[in-house]
Amino acid sequence: MAVDLLCIGEPLLEYNQLPATDDGRVLYQQGHGGDTSNVAIAAARQGAKVGYLTAIGEDPGGDSLLSLWKAEGIDTSTVKRSIAHPTGAYFVTHGPDGHRFTYHRRGSAASTLAVADIPESTIAGARLVFASGISQGISESAADAIFHAFAVARKHGVAVAYDTNYRPALWPPLRAAAVIHAAICQADVALPGLEDARLLTGLEDPEAILDFYLGLGPGLVVLKMGEQGVYVGTPAGRQRIPAFTVAAVDATGAGDTFCGALLARLLAGEPNEDAAHYAAAAAAISTTGYGAVAPIPHAPEVFAAMAMRNR
Repeated sequence: MAVDLLCIGEPLLEYNQLPATDDGRVLYQQGHGGDTSNVAIAAARQGAKVGYLTAIGEDPGGDSLLSLWKAEGIDTSTVKRSIAHPTGAYFVTHGPDGHRFTYHRRGSAASTLAVADIPESTIAGARLVFASGISQGISESAADAIFHAFAVARKHGVAVAYDTNYRPALWPPLRAAAVIHAAICQADVALPGLEDARLLTGLEDPEAILDFYLGLGPGLVVLKMGEQGVYVGTPAGRQRIPAFTVAAVDATGAGDTFCGALLARLLAGEPNEDAAHYAAAAAAISTTGYGAVAPIPHAPEVFAAMAMRNR
């Protein structure tokens, strides 16, 4: 079926550390993650029609992810199953310096994505295609697949959005910067994170970072700055959007929730700044629970929170 948003990348099983029990045991809550999967779910919960293009193992983890996407109303017609390669997984632990991720993704099914797995008709039928630095960092073949998907999108007049989402464990900064920035040159919407941008560009100042990414060609750059909010930039101007403050317990997937919510609101025709305000609220709400997926809010919850804040 035709979709508003087609996400491409790597889903993962998630094991998120819970607060220690009274007898000192450390427990983990099983869930789901992977940045592009989180974005797809966040966008779907805001009302967008979403599809996912990926590969998962013929294993219980793959079955669990497939059930999740179907429950969320996400089109899974472009999800490939692999007998030879497993579904990846990661663990989230929490400490005084925040949350830490430990990945078990080498040789995952998603890392086998290649140009041949990109269906032109599906890309052509979407309104917006989304991928990330992780989508390209998991393997050379996946990086090539994303470049091909973007080329097909541009051929058919389909918009492209890209989140830098740089992970040093996947690839060194110079190679990552070359690939990520080449991808952003093909994007209409760039969604860099401030920490990512500082590592990838060598720049510190948010103004300079916006200048850099706008200079690569996107018509919209939204710089995610965590507790400092977001900075929305276009060739015509820029505006800072303050963070939406909540009592946060786990920031896992907050940036992905922001991206999914933002893209959903943009697809709904909302102005850039309004979409960013909405996405900031959705991302903040997602930090009030544990795990990447379970706390992602639905649209009524976001609108209600924004209305309460504006009273």
